[in-house]
Amino acid sequence: MQSLAMEIDFGVIDHLDRQEGVAIHETYDSRLALVQKYDEAGFTTFLLTEHHFTPLGLAPSPLVFLAAASRITRRIRLAPLVLILPLYHPLRVASEICMLDHLSHGRLDIGLGRGISPYELAYFNVNHLESREIFDEAHRVLMDALTKNVVNFRGNYFKFFNVPIELKPLQQPSPPMWFPCSTPEGARMAAAQGMNTCFLAPAPRAKVMADAYKKAWTESGNTKPMPKIAITRHIFVGENDAEARRRGIEAHKMWYQRFSYLWAKFDPRMPSPYDEEKHMGPGTLIFGSPETVRARIAEEIEATGVNYFVTRFGFGDLRHEESMRSLDLFTREVMPHFRG
Repeated sequence: MQSLAMEIDFGVIDHLDRQEGVAIHETYDSRLALVQKYDEAGFTTFLLTEHHFTPLGLAPSPLVFLAAASRITRRIRLAPLVLILPLYHPLRVASEICMLDHLSHGRLDIGLGRGISPYELAYFNVNHLESREIFDEAHRVLMDALTKNVVNFRGNYFKFFNVPIELKPLQQPSPPMWFPCSTPEGARMAAAQGMNTCFLAPAPRAKVMADAYKKAWTESGNTKPMPKIAITRHIFVGENDAEARRRGIEAHKMWYQRFSYLWAKFDPRMPSPYDEEKHMGPGTLIFGSPETVRARIAEEIEATGVNYFVTRFGFGDLRHEESMRSLDLFTREVMPHFRG
């Protein structure tokens, strides 16, 4: 196994899922307190997902939450992962991106996607079979609005003529972009456009996508530093392996039920009964003592070849105190081993 004395930066991702018996404003306060701790501990990016009409989605407008986070943090970068672009008017979201880039003093990254749930899109009267074309058009308009003084565009879904653009982002020509991938083709596209990327996939598949990204980046002839190629994992750190695994599995089971909520509502085959061994087997859940978590992270980095690691501390029914304790153990006894 590769030495633990490797150097790698850490980010954090959050779905901001609902906590039973906890008022929504208290969940917001809890998560913002965690974001402050991430900032103080040296995590370099906080990433927030967007979901709708599901208990997984207490951040249906990620930019609103990130605006609040921008005023209580100093260093950590803030990123929606992703803005579901087919659900936005591209000129309006461009303006909001510019606002937040200035509010955060240039600490905004932007993740873009077309949405993975056809059910969430359908509630907005967006046909998922058209979402790729809508995304492509909206993306072109968005980038024009961020980088040009006037927007002209004629497509099947958007048409604009001579729109004056007054607001520009602080970061020029635009904030750094993220594009999460689930296929090698997506990884190559992200590399070609100089975007950061992130995979939830188990190590063997994540390595295929990381290799595809690196190959495309090299072939592009780009001389800039390589963007972030990340994997993301659920993390729960406890005093010992048995207790950490028990509590981590309990919390992940609830998170998974929420993740599958709309799929189960419309497809009686979903979700399959929760199988602890099946979920632990692929290696995307890392629950254990600080020593175990250190070793597992090193294994995942070595097996995938990524250059960035995205953790997750708030999920399922974990109480605020439990997430804080897990984060504290991670910060004191895991992170220092990956500082080179």
